[in-house]
Amino acid sequence: MAKLYFNYSTMNAGKSTVLLQASHNYVERGMQTFLLTAQLDTRAGQGRIASRIGIGQAAETFAPGDNLFDMLQRRMAQGPCACVFIDEAQFLEPAQVWQLARAVDDLNVPIMCFGLRVDFQGELFPGSATLLALADDMREVRTICHCGRKATMVVRKDAAGNVVRAGDQVQVGGNDRYVSLCRRHWRAAMEDVEPDLLL
Repeated sequence: MAKLYFNYSTMNAGKSTVLLQASHNYVERGMQTFLLTAQLDTRAGQGRIASRIGIGQAAETFAPGDNLFDMLQRRMAQGPCACVFIDEAQFLEPAQVWQLARAVDDLNVPIMCFGLRVDFQGELFPGSATLLALADDMREVRTICHCGRKATMVVRKDAAGNVVRAGDQVQVGGNDRYVSLCRRHWRAAMEDVEPDLLL
C-alpha cells in the first residue's frame, strides 16, 4: 500500500544524499522513479538535486501554484513509476501537500518527501507543518551540533558571519549561510540564554 513519507531534518544532515540513494536503489532494480525539487532552489543548477558529497541527478521542478496531483497523474500515464521523490519539501504549499496525499491515495504511488522541519527562527515551514499533519510515516534524518548533541535547529548567518535573528522565512543558501545546532546552542546564538549557562 502506497504511503506519504516525510523525511525531515536541519540543514546539512544529508537529506538529498538519502533521497538520491533511495532512488538509485529502485533504478538499480529496473524500476522507474520520478524526482521533483523546488524551482526556487538553484544552488546545484535549475532542476537538479545534488548532495554536498558530490552526487546529483536531474529532476523536474515545482513552483507555487503548480498542481502536483495533475503533474503526477500525467507522469503515471506515461508508464510505471515505483516511487516519487521530492527534495526541498519545506517549499511545498499546504495545498500541494494535500495534492500529494491525494496522489498517494488515488494513484497508489508512494511519495517520499525530504525537507527542513523548521526555519532559522524555530518556526515550522507551512509545507512542513502540513506534511507533519498528513504524512503516513515520518523519519528524522539526524545530524549533530558542534557540541556533539543532536542538531534540531538552524541559524542563518549574514555575509560577515553574524547570526541573523529576523528576515524572510525563505532565503536559499548552504553552508555559507546556515549552521545546524542543538536547541541549547541555537538559543544561545539567538541570545535567549547567557553564554555561561552553556558549560
